Amino acid sequence: MSPRVPAVDAASLAAWCTDHLGSAPAAELFRSGYLSAVIGLRLADKREVVVKVRPTSPRISACVEVQRRLFESGYPCPEPLSGPAPFGNGVATTEAYVPGGDVLPGAEHAAQLEDADVDLNVVDGPEWVDRAAGRARDRLRAGVCEVVIGHCDWLAGNLRWKGDELLVVHDWDSAVADSEAVLVGFAAALYSTVSPDEPATVEETGRFLDAYCDARGRAFSADELQRSWAAGVWTRAYDAKYQHAAGLAIASLSETGARERLRRAGID
Repeated sequence: MSPRVPAVDAASLAAWCTDHLGSAPAAELFRSGYLSAVIGLRLADKREVVVKVRPTSPRISACVEVQRRLFESGYPCPEPLSGPAPFGNGVATTEAYVPGGDVLPGAEHAAQLEDADVDLNVVDGPEWVDRAAGRARDRLRAGVCEVVIGHCDWLAGNLRWKGDELLVVHDWDSAVADSEAVLVGFAAALYSTVSPDEPATVEETGRFLDAYCDARGRAFSADELQRSWAAGVWTRAYDAKYQHAAGLAIASLSETGARERLRRAGID
């Protein structure tokens, strides 16, 4: 786990579960996480749950409410069970454990990245990454769009599939409010049809946007489509910056790919 993940000892976890779920842990199923400690538990009353512990933030309550409403509407996400409630110096929530499923659907899609523990605001370069991110940011700031709520982190690790049917979407701390075009642009730029370890190509991003508009039943306007491409540049540049800061080879964006994506965003 990342060094930023909150430490969670067994005694504190047992006390929290007893207080907030009415049952103590009987077995630990798994433990993982990057920014949050994510702990799968089987409780003494036989329920299987996932406890998430992370630093306190005002937005967590809103994210849990988004997840709750989606679950109640029938969307494939885990059912929130408790929280947010204080846990040590942080805050914890609990949701039902949804086991099983494949990382990719039958046709194979997606991509992932683990965050480095670094402040990107103090990291220099690469110059072409900073330039691409800045130009995409400026394009996204231009104009006013209707805001919707959605998930902004469509990486393979957050999804599980049963054949070609989406079984569950995890990580609702990634709920954000932005325009539909921007949220779709994030997903289209991240979700590869090759493997969980390779980011989407320019062509795959284009096909994703076409397929989304087909499913939507209405094409994006030229401005919306450009904003989708600009959002993709921004999120890919962010990941590229993390890779550079961590001393890794940059895999999320190439200089040639950035130019082509910016061109499709209407930025020459």
